[in-house]
Amino acid sequence: MLTEEILCKQFGISKTVYNYVINIEKEIKKNFEKIDRVREYNQYKVIKAMQEHRLDFTNFYWNTGYGYDDTGREKVEKIFASVFNTEDALVRPSIASGTHALYLTLSGILQHGDEVISISGRPYDTMLTVLGEQGNEPGNLKEAGIVYKEVPLYNNDIDWESAIKEITLKTKLLMIQRSTGYSFRPALTIEKIRNAIEKIREVYPNIYIMVDNCYGEFINEYEPSDVGADLVVGSLIKNPGGGIALSGGYVAGKKVLIDRIANRLTAPGVGKEVGLTFGTTRNTLQGLFFAPHVVSEALKGALLFGGVYNSLGFEITPTLDEERSDTIQAIKFNNEDMVIKICEAIQAASPVDSHVSPIPWEMPGYTNKVIMAAGAFVSGSSIELSADAPIREPYTVYIQGGLFYDHVKLGVMLSLEKMMDFEEIKNKL
Repeated sequence: MLTEEILCKQFGISKTVYNYVINIEKEIKKNFEKIDRVREYNQYKVIKAMQEHRLDFTNFYWNTGYGYDDTGREKVEKIFASVFNTEDALVRPSIASGTHALYLTLSGILQHGDEVISISGRPYDTMLTVLGEQGNEPGNLKEAGIVYKEVPLYNNDIDWESAIKEITLKTKLLMIQRSTGYSFRPALTIEKIRNAIEKIREVYPNIYIMVDNCYGEFINEYEPSDVGADLVVGSLIKNPGGGIALSGGYVAGKKVLIDRIANRLTAPGVGKEVGLTFGTTRNTLQGLFFAPHVVSEALKGALLFGGVYNSLGFEITPTLDEERSDTIQAIKFNNEDMVIKICEAIQAASPVDSHVSPIPWEMPGYTNKVIMAAGAFVSGSSIELSADAPIREPYTVYIQGGLFYDHVKLGVMLSLEKMMDFEEIKNKL
């Protein structure tokens, strides 16, 4: 077989590793049909949104200076609002990351004395810095007089009863983190989010609910905004950018809230009317067009990673039979050296910087050293194949992305070759 020949001869993969992965691949392919159905639905949804708003080639032009009358920028935001089934959207290349988009949203809505509650437990590390729960970075929300509380998950689900009890007259916004972050749990499904929102709305119909949608876009037919969330927030160099967007973030939701957030991004009274796009409109929209397909490829790759390492006796989340709600596959190794090895392998499989060896380092916003493997065309793009792990027990690696399933498959095989250094792995192959 030509594929076997190129993998074994040119990438140095042994026949033992090749055959092992191919056998696991045969077992997981039964799950691909559902992924393809969701991809097809979302692909048509994106195309329809672009057609409804009469996207044309002149929308790819851009202005200079303040960015007044940028029809492309306005078209992008209308299309995103349609895709996420919301009244309005803010989509800008000047939003540096998902964390920035979340901070912008919270600081735009919350005022001194307001209370925000995370009802999905502890957020990931960078959000703790934003909230003022760790470190003492200037400009954090605690410094601005905003009170933060959290309600832990119960059996990997939102404990809506406890959340209702925690709400006070000062509570203005509830936030839900859809993805796993650096916790070892499945991502929150759309149905779990829907159920929690419905139960909370029965008691508090006017409270704002925001969902951190990072890593979750186009995983299902519905988004959190389809099931009652007032705002969904994410990064363009994750799922919705399709590996094409060069930078940026989005917030989609109620117009009254988007107006406040836009005023925070620029200035009160100016809001969405200004803001240069720097020629990124084409990339943003083409990335959105690619996104449903790219997400489906990443999901198939996540299944392969999970299937291979679960068969070797390692605990994974989500399991192969659980419903997926983000692109992340977590594998618990209980071994620091194994975590480093798998990150080295994913870096070696990359089209960019494959010659570089990732090492743990003190990454801003994190409490532990973090190792990151990401040989990506867009720096930091976690919709491209990447892996990262905080260097702390139980030494879990978080694998995400993959523009093409074939690339993820290469990463799986190279990672197994690296793992052959460990006798307990070698003896199982």
